Amino acid sequence: MSKLQDLADQLAEDVLAAEAELDDDRFYEKVAKVLMAASPTFQEAYITSIRVRLAERRGREFLERALAAKRGEIAEEPVAPVDFGGMGH
Repeated sequence: MSKLQDLADQLAEDVLAAEAELDDDRFYEKVAKVLMAASPTFQEAYITSIRVRLAERRGREFLERALAAKRGEIAEEPVAPVDFGGMGH
């Protein structure tokens, strides 16, 4: 990774970790606005890191629910969202 990507990824990790304490699950958007005013290039790298981390989090939650359903720990197996033909990032 480049230095820019490393910095953006670390900031994304820190911001997402702070959201619970701040009680604001969209705090990352506020940080993105601050970054846009300072450096659009850095803001783009940061948003990419946020999206990747959020996608990984959703995927992991789905996996954990599927395993819990298989093991009988929860009643309902999770349902994957409808594929909209690659409209995600």
